[in-house]
Amino acid sequence: QVQLVESGGGLVQAGGSLRLSCAASGRSFSRIAMGWFRQAPGKEREFVAGVDWSGDRTYYVDSVKGRFTISRDNAKNTVYLQMNNLKPEDTAAYYCAAGSTPLLFRPYRTSDFGSWGQGTQVTVSS
Repeated sequence: QVQLVESGGGLVQAGGSLRLSCAASGRSFSRIAMGWFRQAPGKEREFVAGVDWSGDRTYYVDSVKGRFTISRDNAKNTVYLQMNNLKPEDTAAYYCAAGSTPLLFRPYRTSDFGSWGQGTQVTVSS
């Protein structure tokens, strides 16, 4: 089991940037894929970005391609989500999740991820 703790959320104006971090504990971190999801009030939790065990393969939902970048540092047991050119529709609670396998395959379901963080709020004002 991997324990996850997110940080880096906050309030930002449209067009601004934030970087989320997710610190993981557990020796399996470097062998599993990681992901970021988000959930806005009244909406289902949706996949945002994912990265394979090595960091070589990344996956994004179409709405964030070109604006968000996911990366990981296996030496630090940490995964990041750099978010640029933020839009009001990016407002949500963002959750870090640990995959069950080294790679990710479409569709990126919440059931493909076994451990979750507590979430960090991102609010983008217009």
